[in-house]
Amino acid sequence: MLDFAALRGKKISFKDLCAGLTVDDLKRLTDEMVDTMLTLITNAQDADVAFQPIDPLAHDEYAATTEEFTLPWTLGHVIVHTTASAEEAAARASSLARGVEIKERSRFEVPWQMVITLDQVRHRLEESRRMRQAFLQTWPDPPNLKVTFTADHPNAKPRNAVEMFVAGLAHDDAHLGQISEILRQAAAAREGELIG
Repeated sequence: MLDFAALRGKKISFKDLCAGLTVDDLKRLTDEMVDTMLTLITNAQDADVAFQPIDPLAHDEYAATTEEFTLPWTLGHVIVHTTASAEEAAARASSLARGVEIKERSRFEVPWQMVITLDQVRHRLEESRRMRQAFLQTWPDPPNLKVTFTADHPNAKPRNAVEMFVAGLAHDDAHLGQISEILRQAAAAREGELIG
């Protein structure tokens, strides 16, 4: 996978991280990321999907209700969020690769409250893999890498199609530790229940 730790540690720029990546690379990196998430949940149980972890840093400025503003995310919530973000990045990258300027968001997120089983989590991950790979199939030969999009965030830099797609993978990577921690807490709670 790409060295997102070096990116977060400011040892490499985003532009340099993406330099030279091809559509085939993006397909491979997508498979690696989805496979990584599937591996993380290998030993999980259905109860872990809706398990409410402890997260003192929980903060969701886009929460649907004020009650959810500081509500720690469940595994199901993290999976639907991160897959929706990566799919949006893939959709935007498809537009850019075809020379189409981005004028609005292209996002759909499955309601996290409805994802309560491991089968649903696995399905969501495989569905996301299929959708991201499908967006890559829309790229022309060669893709347009001159048209860019700049997010409405402080210090945001323009991103071309490759960089936009990789941004979705970077977002996935940023949630891998959260997934691991949720599963760690869920397993610890299960062991406590068995002991008690």
